Amino acid sequence: MKFLKLFFGRRQYTLPIFAQQASYLIQASDALLKMSETLDESSWRILEKEVKMCEVQGDALLTEFQEQLYESIMGPMRRTDMQSIAMSLDDFLDHINDSAKSILLYLPGRIDVQLKDLCQYISAEADAIKQIMACLGAPKMNIQFILKQCDRITELEHASDDSYEEYIASLFSTEKNAIELMKYKNIAEMLEATTDSAKRVSDNVRKVLIRYID
Repeated sequence: MKFLKLFFGRRQYTLPIFAQQASYLIQASDALLKMSETLDESSWRILEKEVKMCEVQGDALLTEFQEQLYESIMGPMRRTDMQSIAMSLDDFLDHINDSAKSILLYLPGRIDVQLKDLCQYISAEADAIKQIMACLGAPKMNIQFILKQCDRITELEHASDDSYEEYIASLFSTEKNAIELMKYKNIAEMLEATTDSAKRVSDNVRKVLIRYID
């Protein structure tokens, strides 16, 4: 936790929390994507532990941030804005962790292409969020770029909805084993919910940007 002292010293500018949260999102989403690219259970367990580590560190970071929030310099952003963004980032990370756990819980015998697609969308959303967080220190100067990345997340979320709906329709028309059907349906639902949680991050960012658009 030593790095937190650099970020959260008394009366210190606190936006770096977003960069650190984004780095955890990138690491966790990459590990989740790798889980979708293998059927090796031992690899799944190693990758799931990596995701869990990111989630635990993210929780510790958020707790420290909340404790220091009202003693720190906010720069261009309001405290309530920073809190809503930080919490939505943590929620996205929690959903990635839940998605990784769902693979270990159900131990699927295959990873269908739509599930891989959903994991790719999650990874791409994490990348867009990382780029957004790098610009929030000067939101007025970076409005157009940030909005472009928010639009990218919206497009990815819509694409994930399409992939999810296609997959569910395919499952119910081809999978005859009820247990297997529910297994893959539940994994898909968790992945789709994760893409939704990324959009909530961009929605919170958009609300902040409204303050800087005259």
